[in-house]
Amino acid sequence: MSTENQEWLNEQARVNHIVAEIHDRIEVLGHQVSDVRTDIVDIRKTFWDDVTVNFEDGDEAAETAASIKQQAELMSERERSHRQAQKQMKTLARLEQSPYFGRIDFKETGEPDTEKVYLGIASLLDKSGMEFLIYDWRAPVSSLYYDYPPGPAKYETPSGAIEGEMQLKRQFIVRNGRISSMFDTGVTIGDELLKEVLGKQADSQMKSIVATIQREQNRIIRNEHSKLLVVQGAAGSGKTSAALQRVAYLLYRHRQTLSAEQIVLFSPNPMFNHYVSTVLPELGEENMQQVTYQEFLDHRLSSFFTVEDPIDLLEYEHSARDDADYSVRMAAVHYKSSVDFMEMIERYVAYLGREGMLFKSVYFHDEVIVSAERLRDLFYSYNQEISIPNRVDMLKDWILKQLKAYSRTQTSKSWVEEQMELLEKEDYLWAHQELRRRRGSTPEEDTFDDFDREQELLAIKIVQDALKPLRNSVKKLMFIDLQSIYMQLFENTHIAASLQVKLPQEWAEIARMSVERLHAGSLLYEDATPYLDLQGRIEGVHVNTSIRHVFIDEGQDYSPYQYFFVKRMLPRSRMTVLGDLNQAIFTHAGSGSGLQAIKEHYDEAETETFVLTQSYRSTRQIVEFTRQLIKGGEVIEPFNRNGVMPTLMKVPDETALINNIAQRILSLQAEGYESIAVICKTAAESERAHAALKDLVLLRLIGKDTASFERGTLVIPSYLAKGVEFDAVLVYNASMDHYAQEGERKLFYTACTRAMHELYMYYTGERSPFIAEASRDSYVHVEDN
Repeated sequence: MSTENQEWLNEQARVNHIVAEIHDRIEVLGHQVSDVRTDIVDIRKTFWDDVTVNFEDGDEAAETAASIKQQAELMSERERSHRQAQKQMKTLARLEQSPYFGRIDFKETGEPDTEKVYLGIASLLDKSGMEFLIYDWRAPVSSLYYDYPPGPAKYETPSGAIEGEMQLKRQFIVRNGRISSMFDTGVTIGDELLKEVLGKQADSQMKSIVATIQREQNRIIRNEHSKLLVVQGAAGSGKTSAALQRVAYLLYRHRQTLSAEQIVLFSPNPMFNHYVSTVLPELGEENMQQVTYQEFLDHRLSSFFTVEDPIDLLEYEHSARDDADYSVRMAAVHYKSSVDFMEMIERYVAYLGREGMLFKSVYFHDEVIVSAERLRDLFYSYNQEISIPNRVDMLKDWILKQLKAYSRTQTSKSWVEEQMELLEKEDYLWAHQELRRRRGSTPEEDTFDDFDREQELLAIKIVQDALKPLRNSVKKLMFIDLQSIYMQLFENTHIAASLQVKLPQEWAEIARMSVERLHAGSLLYEDATPYLDLQGRIEGVHVNTSIRHVFIDEGQDYSPYQYFFVKRMLPRSRMTVLGDLNQAIFTHAGSGSGLQAIKEHYDEAETETFVLTQSYRSTRQIVEFTRQLIKGGEVIEPFNRNGVMPTLMKVPDETALINNIAQRILSLQAEGYESIAVICKTAAESERAHAALKDLVLLRLIGKDTASFERGTLVIPSYLAKGVEFDAVLVYNASMDHYAQEGERKLFYTACTRAMHELYMYYTGERSPFIAEASRDSYVHVEDN
């Protein structure tokens, strides 16, 4: 028997031993879970039987409270034990199928023995609890696997660096307890393993990449010193995957002080949230908070405005070029997303500190309690050295005092008498008991004037209840006319001129458009962030200090203003930003200028930038074609996985286009592909394509409100496909009519780079000039006559 075969048998024997050990532990844990579940049910059934309830005097009441607390703590402890045991069982179940994916033999300098380190998704100790059978991929020693080939190596621990020699690096693919592949390698991750993993079909949800993490990705994952970590990577370079493994690493590394609730991911759309939702649970961690920036805005603004979302803005940009206000709108988007407009808002707030604040009169039953003019005069009577939020707070307290005084004048009003006639018997009982409580009397001590006193109490209660919504609105600072204050910036030409800031040539038209939308109760997408910024500067910023880490995916789609706002709202968090400037498709983001702007808010020593140039998603043929679609495409390096050449097909008309796409879908499905995307430019085009194709093939239409990503054949707009991958992509119409403007180049690049294995592009008329820039030997060109 060859040495290689013997090694395989030895490794399989170890896998068998580990799987058997895991199986035994699952059985033991299963019994424990069952016993604890029974305990919980019993405690709930007998909770009050085991509690001594007695409220006769203070001592008895205290004893009762202690008894209840003790029983509640017992149940809480049992429930925690149950959750922990269930979590362990889930982890062990995953390990039973695939215990580990790597092995390194490491001899520490000065030590006589070589340690064999097996790496998996979680740690596993032997029965004695003294020896690691499997090391968690996030453990310090595991970094050797990702960072070094055999030879001299070292890894960092909390107590310092450990140096030595790596004598062996071995990689496994274990499925259902059997080794299906095993490689000894001299590089970080062997090409054989990567090819096997990357050659698989796309899934409906992103999977963990712990077995194939590359050295640069490992540096991103384990970075702990940077307050701002920027990952600039080509399409398919593993940015998002590395970021999610980074979340898992941080939760492992700081498990005593960091929880999933203290991490938030800003994702591009709800469907993407579903796509990545299984990665952390697969690694035994809870999912962090996930939110889109639009949800972040809607949570704060939807009660007051209809807020435009970025998808509607993108649709407008690519389908409304004939609109009379198109150029003005695009100018407004550029300006209001910029640092210049952020400075304008800041100067406007300074102006408001001296003059121009607008308030709403405080009304009750059509009666003015405090007029807007009175509020303005009082606001500006305060010392101008006091900040606006503090003056607003002082004004709020003053109004509440006025309401308190006003309430005393209302108890004898006719409307109170009318309300009193409608009271229920319970209200009178409350008044009687409340009077006794205040007087500390017994029923025998009731006096002849009690009726009048009860009537007085009821009148006070009626007035207080009626004024409660008004008091709440004052506490929420609703007396500030924020909408008019923001509108005033555009309506009053004198104000904008006095701020001495750079204004675009189209400012007058931008101002007109802004006022029209605000009057209609609509907030343009580019106005949402500045509006909230202005609100925070006037009312005071309600920051979230519990968040410790912010992850922003598709970071090239955020404007400088948006980055500033996120940083101000989450001031204690470290930020990880993932982006690809070649996919900066949103006008408001200024071609990714936000990525540069956010760096200016951090010291150079606090910032680290990683550039990932190798693309793993697509075959070499697809990458070599797609990198020619963009400027500077030569910096994108394909992973050496071969496939078929991209195909460009010219068709004579729309009917032929539909028929060819339907035929191609059927042939791809026959080949076994389960994830196929027909990618259109816009939502409107997607709807037309779906309507034309749905009678020929089974497919699903994806829109901006689609919440989940499922396997199958999809019709999807280009911008919603960002961050997702498919076995095969069919670009619906790659003609000059669809992709010719420079602003559409990155949209087309984004669509093409979603393909893992096969890429087909169809067009009528003239092909896109972006394709014409690519070498003819990088794709196959056919015509359907």
